[in-house]
Amino acid sequence: MSKVIISCAVTGSIHTPSMSPYLPVTPDQIAEQAIGAAKSGAAILHLHAREPETGKPSSDVDHYMAFLPAIGAQTDAVVNLTTGGSAVMSLEQRLAAPLVAKPEMCSLNMGSMNFALYPMLGKRTGWLHDWEEPFLRNSDDLVFKNTPRDIAAVLELMGRDRGAKFEFECYDLGHLYMLRHFVDRSLVDGPIFIQFVMGVLGGVAAGPEHLIHLKQTADNLFGDSYMFSVLAAGRKQMSMAATAAGMGGHVRVGLEDNLYIARGQLAKSNAEQVEKVRGIVEALGREVATPDEARAMLGLKGRAEVAF
Repeated sequence: MSKVIISCAVTGSIHTPSMSPYLPVTPDQIAEQAIGAAKSGAAILHLHAREPETGKPSSDVDHYMAFLPAIGAQTDAVVNLTTGGSAVMSLEQRLAAPLVAKPEMCSLNMGSMNFALYPMLGKRTGWLHDWEEPFLRNSDDLVFKNTPRDIAAVLELMGRDRGAKFEFECYDLGHLYMLRHFVDRSLVDGPIFIQFVMGVLGGVAAGPEHLIHLKQTADNLFGDSYMFSVLAAGRKQMSMAATAAGMGGHVRVGLEDNLYIARGQLAKSNAEQVEKVRGIVEALGREVATPDEARAMLGLKGRAEVAF
C-alpha cells in the first residue's frame, strides 16, 4: 500500500502547560493548530479538550464544541475524538462529548493498564498551575480503566449506534488478543485500524523489535483485514514513524505524543511535526493520503454525518 495516513494528536491529556508554551489549550489554539496540521498533510485529527483557563484535561461538551465547528468548517480532515480522555476520568465523562458530536472516528484503548506519567516531573520546580505537579506525581498509583464491559459499551454506543469507526489503541500484546475477542463477538467490523502505542510507561517500549512482534501477532490474528499505524511517545517519535512507514504502515505524530521536533528543541506547532514526518514518508517513496482517501481506506461514514 503506497498511501500513508498521517494522524495528528493535537493536545492530548498527558503533557501539562508548564512543559511547553506551544501546547494548545484554549479552543482557539486547538482549532488553529488542528487546522495547521491538516493543511500540512494530516488526514486525521485526534482531539482532546482542555479547560481554557488552566489547561487541565476536560470532558466538558462545551469545551469540545468551542473548537469542533471551526475545525469542521476550515478543513476536510477526519475528526477522531478520544474516548480515553484522561485516566482520571470516568467512562461516562470520557464519552460525553463523542456521544453528542458523533464523529467519524473515535480512539478506543483496548484494555486497562498502568499509566505512569510521574517520570515527566524531572527536575522541574516551577509550575504554571497548581494541578500539574500533583497530577503527574500521583500517577504512580494510576490505572487507566477500560474493562471488557467498558470496551463493549463504547463499541455499541459509538460504533453501532452512531456509525463511528475506531482507532484501536493497542499498548501491548494482550490488547491485540482483546481486539480479536471483540471481532469474534461480532462487535467490530472491518476494516480494522490498529494504532500501536509505544513508549508509555505501563505499555510496550518503543523499539523496532517490539513493533515487528506486534505486527506479526496482528498478522496472525487479523490476516489482511487490518491496517496499522504507529505512535511513539517521546524522543523516538520520528524514528519509529520512519520504521512504521518502511513496514507499510501509517503514522501518528502530534504534541500529545511528543513536545519536541529535535533533541532539546520544542516543536512550535503540530504542523511542524506533520511536515517533518511527511518528509520522512515521502523520502521513503510513499505518498500521503488525503482525508477522502483515508475515508475510503477506513470505510468512514463521511463528514456529512457528524454533529458539528
